[in-house]
Amino acid sequence: MKFVDFIEVKALRADLQATGKQEVIEELVDALVAAGAVKEPKKLGIIDAVMEREELGSTGIGRGVAVPHTKHTSVDRLIGTVGISRSGLDFNSLDGEKVNIFFLLVSPQDRPGDHLRALENISRQLRNDTFCRFLLQAKTAEDIRQLLDEADNGKLPSV
Repeated sequence: MKFVDFIEVKALRADLQATGKQEVIEELVDALVAAGAVKEPKKLGIIDAVMEREELGSTGIGRGVAVPHTKHTSVDRLIGTVGISRSGLDFNSLDGEKVNIFFLLVSPQDRPGDHLRALENISRQLRNDTFCRFLLQAKTAEDIRQLLDEADNGKLPSV
């Protein structure tokens, strides 16, 4: 699975304003609503579902990265977005460090395979230090989109 298969380009955010865990989830879900990928009336249900998932254990996986995700009945296909927090924020990350890079995923409840393939793709790319460094340097949503495209097409150097 590639980023192009599930990332909503219109929902990419290169300069998140949130200062806390709930706020960043809200900001990313709002971006999906603004992009037309999530219907406004379903927004709170998705936020609640993501926060419930976080209660099971933080999706802050370390190295400044979090991958909040949930399954929800309001979506009929896997959707996601990427957000960058310049200052970083506390996300109860496994390593105790602030998080700067967020990948939010929402998938249908009846498509666990897609959900797992997307998580695997994200995880694989995040092991590439060049990918993470370039994400942090992205100044615009277009910069993020180009980087995701390069990752999809194997055009990033792995260091």
